[in-house]
Amino acid sequence: MGIDVTRTPPSATVGETGGAASSPPPAHRRRSRPGGSQWAAWAFLAPVVGYLIAFYAYPLYRNVELSLREYTVRSFVQGGAPFAGLDNYRAVLSAPTFLPALLNTLVFTVTSLAFQFAIGLLLALFFHRHFPLSRTLRALFLVPWLLPLIVSASTWSWLLNSEAGVVNAALALVGVDAVNWLTSPRWSLVSVIIANIWIGIPFNLVVLYSGLQAIPRQLYEAAELDGAGSWQRFRWITWPLLRPVSAITLLLGLVYTLKVFDLIWIMTRGGPTDSSTTLATWSYRLGFGNLLPEFGSGAAVGNLLILLAVAAGGFYLGFERRRRLS
Repeated sequence: MGIDVTRTPPSATVGETGGAASSPPPAHRRRSRPGGSQWAAWAFLAPVVGYLIAFYAYPLYRNVELSLREYTVRSFVQGGAPFAGLDNYRAVLSAPTFLPALLNTLVFTVTSLAFQFAIGLLLALFFHRHFPLSRTLRALFLVPWLLPLIVSASTWSWLLNSEAGVVNAALALVGVDAVNWLTSPRWSLVSVIIANIWIGIPFNLVVLYSGLQAIPRQLYEAAELDGAGSWQRFRWITWPLLRPVSAITLLLGLVYTLKVFDLIWIMTRGGPTDSSTTLATWSYRLGFGNLLPEFGSGAAVGNLLILLAVAAGGFYLGFERRRRLS
């Protein structure tokens, strides 16, 4: 029998190479440092986390802590406020101002949202046609949103002034008696609602117009070829595809409107006789608007307002979940 010289025994290979070929190469000649990227990620997140803790988490914790203690001016500065439990919440819920303030908050919020969204949607559809000077007019509509609220509130206070206001002067031209917009319990809430609608329309216009821009034009062209009219195109194309944008617009508008304070305070200070008092203005008045401030009760009202906003957010998340599953 012959010897197969093409195959070399393992022992021969080891002998010839001195054992270098048979030893497995090291798995990792240079150890990588996976922790470096994690530290870099935390370095970028640290400013955001610090900001959220300093300006959101701590104030919220402080507000809850205020509502559970009986604070005075002295104990607020020096500390040592006694623990009151839920007494501040009971006092707020049983106060005669609570129900009017809650009702005014709901009316103010729902009415403002309805008109802001409806007018903003109509304007977004109007500007979606891209006619000449549309960009200029859109920019002019942003002015109420860009102005500081103190300027807008002061302007509306001047417009609705009972004696020298432009609105009453215009009504006099058509034979209508002057209206006490800011000093009448009947009209004070209406006045601040009108001003808030004017301020919130540009936000709805911008967001809804952006949503309309994302809808493919091919869908409208196909609908026109099928003979669909304007209302049918809006009902079956625009509104269904604009629904997610509409939901987030209403949610953001709700959160913003619930906490409107400066507009109402500058125009009516919540009066007369609490006719335009909301939970936001009542919370401020309890905490800072009296000679003997009630910090605990004011914080309790603020926490109730936060619960309303959280409930609205939970409703939106549930709506989005059902929409995705359907």
